[in-house]
Amino acid sequence: MPGEIDYKRMLPLMFAVFVNIAGFSLILPLLPFYGRLFGAGAFEIALLFAAYSLGNVVGEIFWGRQSDRWGRRAVLVATTTGAAVTYIAFAYAPGLWLAIAIRILNGFFGGTLSVAQGFLADASQPEKRAKAMGLFGASFSLGFAFGPVIGGLLAGKGDALADFHAPILVAAGFCALTAVWSLLVLRDVRAPLGKAAPLPRYGDALHYVATHPLLLRLFTISFFGIAAFASMEAVYGLWTKANFGWTAEQLGLAFIAIGAGGLIVQLFFLHPLVVRFGEGWVIVGGLVLLAASMLLQPILREPTVAVLLMGTLMMGHSLAFPTSGALTSRTAPMERQGSVMGLLMASNALGRIVAPPAFGLLYDFGHDVPWYVGAAMIALVVPVALGVVALASKQVLASV
Repeated sequence: MPGEIDYKRMLPLMFAVFVNIAGFSLILPLLPFYGRLFGAGAFEIALLFAAYSLGNVVGEIFWGRQSDRWGRRAVLVATTTGAAVTYIAFAYAPGLWLAIAIRILNGFFGGTLSVAQGFLADASQPEKRAKAMGLFGASFSLGFAFGPVIGGLLAGKGDALADFHAPILVAAGFCALTAVWSLLVLRDVRAPLGKAAPLPRYGDALHYVATHPLLLRLFTISFFGIAAFASMEAVYGLWTKANFGWTAEQLGLAFIAIGAGGLIVQLFFLHPLVVRFGEGWVIVGGLVLLAASMLLQPILREPTVAVLLMGTLMMGHSLAFPTSGALTSRTAPMERQGSVMGLLMASNALGRIVAPPAFGLLYDFGHDVPWYVGAAMIALVVPVALGVVALASKQVLASV
């Protein structure tokens, strides 16, 4: 029915997203402790985070385009199977640099958020796109809440490399479950274009975005905002261990606040706020909350507050970036959904590549410096978001 969301097709995808993100996020709180066992410093630990995103850059562009051609379901089955295999290899990596190389390959197979978002675009009308992306974000946040807790509990104190085998193998199991679920339950909404249809050139989507004022601003916001958020993820474990003496288990439990903050926003607030104020103002509000959470973390410096601020940080993230993604999807024409959303995910992944190692160096310079730099980075993007408010309003008026 026009204007409605195809829940029958979307809900199975939501479960697939939940399981896949739970597997991905399961090992995030473990990486600082895992890296230390290889003798890694803050920079090398940040590389463990960034390596996954390096693979993501290639994966998001490649799989997004392939999903237009072969179908979303086929790509999800192939990629989650590949991710399961690379997680198993990561569990038994004999050294730091091989572990980093495996993380790159794991990121390549994990570069399917654009595929899932393309599926959502297929199953929802443009006027319902923000609500559909809210459901996607809720599944993402729910997986992000459960995954780190499971990883932290399974790793315990994380004093030996063997402690990390079980949680990483569970992550592999989650990916395998997603592959089976996608194969047996998911069904494409739109018929694949097939081999006969030529794939768009890589430069086409880039040129289209660069010459589109609204898309260019949305890409800029996502790049810098997600770069700052990923950097906070990378240093949070090191910062809490240095300030509060937290173990991998305690850090995993703290990640509940991160997932819960995003889940609350996306289930109860995101859609009503978009309806009331419009996408542009929701993006601005999310960025302001994100910057404030980063700024207050080193100032207040107390364990309970540190957890709560990570929750509000995720709330700001969950307001700004699913909304930005929904507006990007609604702005891109249907025939460019796969390529534009793939380019967006690749752009975000690029931010997660370059920023965490740089913030790792900043952490070595001063443990509180990354929080202040991250807050400043977000603050500089707020004027760009204010430009989105005006352009998005014009787009709405033009469509009436």
